[in-house]
Amino acid sequence: MVDDNCHGLSARKCILEELGYEVVVSTDPVQALGEFSKAVFDLIITDYKMPAMDGLELIRKVREANAEVPVILISGFVEALGLTEENTGSNAVVQKSANEVQHLVRAVTRLLRKKTPRKPVSSVRPSGSLKGRSRGVS
Repeated sequence: MVDDNCHGLSARKCILEELGYEVVVSTDPVQALGEFSKAVFDLIITDYKMPAMDGLELIRKVREANAEVPVILISGFVEALGLTEENTGSNAVVQKSANEVQHLVRAVTRLLRKKTPRKPVSSVRPSGSLKGRSRGVS
């Protein structure tokens, strides 16, 4: 998690840890990228406004290193700058507001949820129509 607002950063960290997540914090985006290159992270949360580089540049660099890791962008400028998932490269954009915690937790939960593989439609048969040997789908 990268943020230049230390009070907000501490609060977000505490909330996510209370929900059982392990959180690594950095207030420096350059340092965060160094940590990202040394370890495997399941999710990145970044602020838009930071020293040395903005959140969009950080997202671009994260995507260059690992396009699969989900990224959440948090900003107080979401509406003013028209920040969306499409124009930021993030998987979720959260507006800093009174409802921020709810939106952040919901986005984290959604992005980290393990998806259960679906069985192909052809493997679903009406009851009583199964003939011969059945093979499990994994």
